[in-house]
Amino acid sequence: MVWRVELTARTMKQQRKLPQRVREVLFQLIRDIEAAGPVRGDWPNYSKLAAGEHHCHLKKGQPTYVAVWRESKGTIRLVEIVYAGTHEKAPY
Repeated sequence: MVWRVELTARTMKQQRKLPQRVREVLFQLIRDIEAAGPVRGDWPNYSKLAAGEHHCHLKKGQPTYVAVWRESKGTIRLVEIVYAGTHEKAPY
């Protein structure tokens, strides 16, 4: 079953400010989530934060970029990317 991924309005603004390479990695992550679900243990630097919350480092170094997403349970399989930006401002 395919997952639907949505970006919040805040995340849409944030992704526009990301470096091109980091933006490409973010969209690859989104494609992987759509195809295989929100648990991305096959991605380096992925971890589950809490029930239904996940994060993954998109680029390590200075600065480090991360993506944070939440999954909704129920009949609609929805994942919402709630943050994409530097590690220092990540909401976790």
